[in-house]
Amino acid sequence: MKRGKKYRAAIEKTERGKGYMLEEAVSLLKEVGVAKFDETVELSANLGVDPRHADQQVRGTVVLPHGTGRKVRLLVLARGEKEKEAQEAGADFVGADEHIPKLREGWMDVDVIIATPDLMSEVGKLGRILGPKGLMPNPKSGTVTFDVAKAVKDVKAGKIEYRVDKGANLHVPVGKISFEEEKLLENIKVLITEILRAKPAASKGRYIKSISLCPTMGPSIRLDAQQVINALR
Repeated sequence: MKRGKKYRAAIEKTERGKGYMLEEAVSLLKEVGVAKFDETVELSANLGVDPRHADQQVRGTVVLPHGTGRKVRLLVLARGEKEKEAQEAGADFVGADEHIPKLREGWMDVDVIIATPDLMSEVGKLGRILGPKGLMPNPKSGTVTFDVAKAVKDVKAGKIEYRVDKGANLHVPVGKISFEEEKLLENIKVLITEILRAKPAASKGRYIKSISLCPTMGPSIRLDAQQVINALR
């Protein structure tokens, strides 16, 4: 693949084969961002699990202390008092009767959908539409709940979901490149600590095999995974 001049200049600032300490990597991120827009910083990790087995799935949610820097468009599917509760909590779109038909017709102008449990018989019929988009409400991610006010506030405060893919990899946004280094560090440490906590009992051997940080358009920076883990324990 032919890379642009800015990308080639950015990658020359990284040392091939080196595993960076976390603080060093975050500082370097500021130098390897090449886009004119505020790039998202993504953490990627390869895990020592076999996602084909149910007892080795790694999935959960975590509230990043400084959020992701992204404005999240949030829909709450609820009726009655819960609808009012969601509106007061700051949801962008609220209402089952209005929005379930729109979703059925293909409207997808949202990033997260929360639903109350009593509506899941209706929302479940949208699985083929919402599932491929990663929008299907799920109790494990806290998006199926009667406590809609808390769920809305958590999402708005920076709650994100992580889930291992078929290749045993995680890809999770941890902030914007414009964030102060301390804020990025805090977000990353909270996420890695949560991934360690979520280790399946069935996982044997080395759990986190590699970790890297990457801005949207810039080169990846590989961390010294073991040193980072040891520092967090």
